[in-house]
Amino acid sequence: MTGMDPLFVADSYGKTFGSREVLKAATVWAVPGTITVLFGRNGSGKSTLIKAALGLIRSEFGLVRYDGVTHLRPKLHRLAREGLMYLPDHGLLSRGRTLRWHHRQLGLQQRRAMDPRMLEAVLATPLLDHRRGQMSGGEKRRAELSLVLSRRPRCLLADEPLAGIAPADREVISGALRALADDGCAVLVTGHDVESLMSFSDDVIWVVSGTTHWLGTPASARDHFQFRQEYLGKGERQWQRPTVERDPRDATPRFAETDPFAVPPLLRPPGRSPGGSSGGHHLRQRFRDVLRNPW
Repeated sequence: MTGMDPLFVADSYGKTFGSREVLKAATVWAVPGTITVLFGRNGSGKSTLIKAALGLIRSEFGLVRYDGVTHLRPKLHRLAREGLMYLPDHGLLSRGRTLRWHHRQLGLQQRRAMDPRMLEAVLATPLLDHRRGQMSGGEKRRAELSLVLSRRPRCLLADEPLAGIAPADREVISGALRALADDGCAVLVTGHDVESLMSFSDDVIWVVSGTTHWLGTPASARDHFQFRQEYLGKGERQWQRPTVERDPRDATPRFAETDPFAVPPLLRPPGRSPGGSSGGHHLRQRFRDVLRNPW
């Protein structure tokens, strides 16, 4: 965790489904200006933890602290009034309604007109008159992100925002999330796309065996032996026993320069900043311009 205090903390959650104990003592948080990624295998309890913390499902125990206030029985609508927004893995858009309708309703709630720059920032302007059923997976995510930008949340919890979308859409959405964090939003995301998520995140939390482990930065997470073995897997990043070379001038064993156990860079090509790819620089700048000049 960074030095700044978290805006959102879901603390010590426990949840069972029948006789199966999914969460035992799981904790997760979101820090202003930071993207925290929650990793875990299917069924490990990532989505369950977030839904329990928002009061969408019941839990056996656990509490939420948001902006210094403790909620023993958190409710999403109450947290939303304080600036939290939840982006579920599917179903944010209403069936049969256009994106234009969603923005109008949001504008009525917030008593301001729709800002076209929020649509342009995620390439969603051509989708204004499309309904949910007319959009691809990536288009739905971009449409949803346009609503997130218009909402201007203090804290965003996004459940698998990169799942099942094309690389081009993934780049746009990653840039939007990074720009939100750079503007001070506390962002928590879940997912399985290790390469993409680690390329723009700041902190890694791993949920396993019903509890959570803070692994630090993406580089530190890749150097965590248990995480590497049990989640990344030996084959995913080609983790192998390091090659040992012998210096012909002495008998001291030395590791090869290409040590497979060395912590790899944050999955970015040379010249790429931790906030995304060099090719996404203009996208991120566009997001920042929109967020910092909303009117």
